[in-house]
Amino acid sequence: MDFRLTQDQLELQNAVRDYLTAEHDAALLRRLDAGDSRDPAIWDGLVDMGLTGILVPEDCGGLGLGLVEAALVAIELGRANVSEPLADTALIAAPLTSAEQQSEIATGKLKVALAHNVNPWIADLDQAGLVLGSTHTESATPLESVDPLRRLFASDETSGSDDLLDRAALITAAQLLGICEHILSLATDYANQRVQFGQPIGKFQAIKHHLASVAVKIEFARPVLLRAAYALENNHGRAALHVSHAKVATTDAAMLAGETAIQVHGAMGYTYEVDLHFWMKRAWALAGAWGDRAFHIRRIEAGVFNGALETNHSNIFSKE
Repeated sequence: MDFRLTQDQLELQNAVRDYLTAEHDAALLRRLDAGDSRDPAIWDGLVDMGLTGILVPEDCGGLGLGLVEAALVAIELGRANVSEPLADTALIAAPLTSAEQQSEIATGKLKVALAHNVNPWIADLDQAGLVLGSTHTESATPLESVDPLRRLFASDETSGSDDLLDRAALITAAQLLGICEHILSLATDYANQRVQFGQPIGKFQAIKHHLASVAVKIEFARPVLLRAAYALENNHGRAALHVSHAKVATTDAAMLAGETAIQVHGAMGYTYEVDLHFWMKRAWALAGAWGDRAFHIRRIEAGVFNGALETNHSNIFSKE
């Protein structure tokens, strides 16, 4: 499958990657993991790039871009393991909020934490909904996540939306794609540096096969993800089915990438040497967020069955 991106879309993705590579590195993740406070300069940089307003209409102060661009940004958020809630705020929640709230999101004054009842990884709330909170509200309630790097603060105001699940699942899938791309990169670098029996282990045929299998999974998942973003953006009748395909494909790629990285490094403990464990933990968390693999497989099966049923009914009536 070939999904061609425009030059503007590629430049956007590269600009985000360059910024995050320079500002959101593994050293920052180690400090956050040790309990240090968040660096406000990171969020300010994301705001300055206009990323908080990527899906906000231009008349509300945003860029007015689409879900394909949002997915490309989310890939880079996963690749850099960004702990700031940009995905939650700008890529998922923004289109579901009021015009006034969208303006505050675009300027970085409003952050959004997400809660859901499909798999309650992010926050312990009973219903799917948005949790809104000003970035400057000191009295906000802390929301603890399975990933300690994603401690969020928000108020108790919530509002549900039917569009929340598909949009969140899509952006989660995009982050998973970026995560597994980074895991593969680190595992490949490690395989080329670690010497055993007098040569890098990356020259061993078995290691090559393992790494190549991950690369194939990634190459399959990428166009599936972009197809889902395009379908959801253009209100395609089977967009939800495409989103589920993307969530399953990126989950499979990320899980295989993690398993392969553990094998290449020799054991889970050795992944700490190159900070790979941060990406692996995030992958495990996002794989279960907004519908785990089994949930989306059931959606796919139901969608295929209903589609076949509609086609059969149409054929029957057309013959009459």
